[in-house]
Amino acid sequence: MPPASPPPVLAVRDIVKTYGGVTALNGVSLDVLPGEVLCLAGENGSGKSTLIKIISGVERPDSGEIVIDGTGYRSMDPTDAIKRGIQVIYQDFSLFPNLTVAENIVLTSAVADRRHLYSGRAAQAAARAIVDDLGFDIDLDADVEQLSVADKQLTAICRALVNDARVLIMDEPTTALTHTEVNRLFAVVERLRSRGVALIFVSHKLDEVLRISQRVTVLRSGEHVITGAAHDLDPRAIARHMTGRELDESRQVTALGPDAGVVLEVERLGLRGAYQDVSFSLRRGEILGVTGLLGSGRTEIAESLFGALPHDTGTVKVEGRPVRLRSIRDAIGAGIGYVPEDRLTEGLFLDKSISDNIIAGSPDQHRNRGRLLDRRAVRKTIDGLFERLRVKAPDTRAPVRSLSGGNAQRVVLAKWLARRPRVLILNGPTVGVDVGSKAEILGILRSEAAEGRGILIISDDAPELVACCHRVLVVRHGRIVEVLQEGEVTVEAIREKVAA
Repeated sequence: MPPASPPPVLAVRDIVKTYGGVTALNGVSLDVLPGEVLCLAGENGSGKSTLIKIISGVERPDSGEIVIDGTGYRSMDPTDAIKRGIQVIYQDFSLFPNLTVAENIVLTSAVADRRHLYSGRAAQAAARAIVDDLGFDIDLDADVEQLSVADKQLTAICRALVNDARVLIMDEPTTALTHTEVNRLFAVVERLRSRGVALIFVSHKLDEVLRISQRVTVLRSGEHVITGAAHDLDPRAIARHMTGRELDESRQVTALGPDAGVVLEVERLGLRGAYQDVSFSLRRGEILGVTGLLGSGRTEIAESLFGALPHDTGTVKVEGRPVRLRSIRDAIGAGIGYVPEDRLTEGLFLDKSISDNIIAGSPDQHRNRGRLLDRRAVRKTIDGLFERLRVKAPDTRAPVRSLSGGNAQRVVLAKWLARRPRVLILNGPTVGVDVGSKAEILGILRSEAAEGRGILIISDDAPELVACCHRVLVVRHGRIVEVLQEGEVTVEAIREKVAA
């Protein structure tokens, strides 16, 4: 007989949670075993975040219970959860940027133990013990704000383990990591598994999910859909369970006709310390990908084309005319739009309505002959884009803060489409969104390109680039080192060239 499975270290039973009459979770149950990675998958709005908040004591369930080592609890507060070995590493890591690595590692432990005095020597000793135990190479005296994303994540892991975490919940842990850093993180995860730590891994990257998880639990619309062994599933099956439909993630690019003229021409662009000698062209109707490791210069190139980081050398032409890009105003005036990677802090007014956000960037496009705002035209644009981009919200008066990541991204897109730019640059267009929203956003970009717009996508998501890009530029150390033409654009080729 096969050995019996160990009892769950954590289980939730029949969890129900409602907000103002809207059911976020409806009788959800799951368990996680010691030394196991359980993937929690689902579209934005499926209930994943609510379930994590309940497990970690941030929210109270309406009914159901949380079971830890066989003992049931109706609810917990965050301190209770930490004391019982439950820790969450959120996407933003929730670290204190002005404190050192050592201080960040020990702080929550001190708070949970209600210590009133802080000892720098004791903090260093406790932090050093956990860092050495895990074999990490990290400067304990460095301020967290100086760290790379990968080292911030290691700091957050150490902080969790210094509290004797037995269940570690990781929310989108690989979003901002390079391929090499993902491998490094997964090695850490395997080390934690070998010590009996249970991990709940939340990610929209389904290939990574299957690589690291032993089991997968899928939620849809607040309900449990399936829990199955990872080896019995594939990305297509998980996506089907998440969305309730088949998704087409195949490569879809339309042939560019001979009359598809150049809409953007970049010649020998340079910015000291960021990139140099960058030249490429973008045709009407083309989706051009730009990829490379974090720090390669790819984002700086995009921000220069939007006037946020004025270039030192080189020229830019839009539809054959040289343009001066010394400010964002210059870029917008030249017909260039930019969807930033951090849409929440750079792309949206979170407390304003969907309507206000959509129209915020295009009042001049909606004035009548008397230069007054044409309210009928404004309403037509807002309603048209809200419907076309399928923003999931009660109506356009809903605050953007209330939207899921995928829907917030649609609103940023709508804001720029309302201006009808000649060139639209998108930095990480589907970062942090679920597979269903990702497929729909890429479909929107294809339709915009089909109308003659030039689309530039900055991304390290190889499958995303393959799905929609005609060509892909590879940036390394501030230079374009490879240009993958249409027949060469494959996941394997992109990853090989980026890692070279």
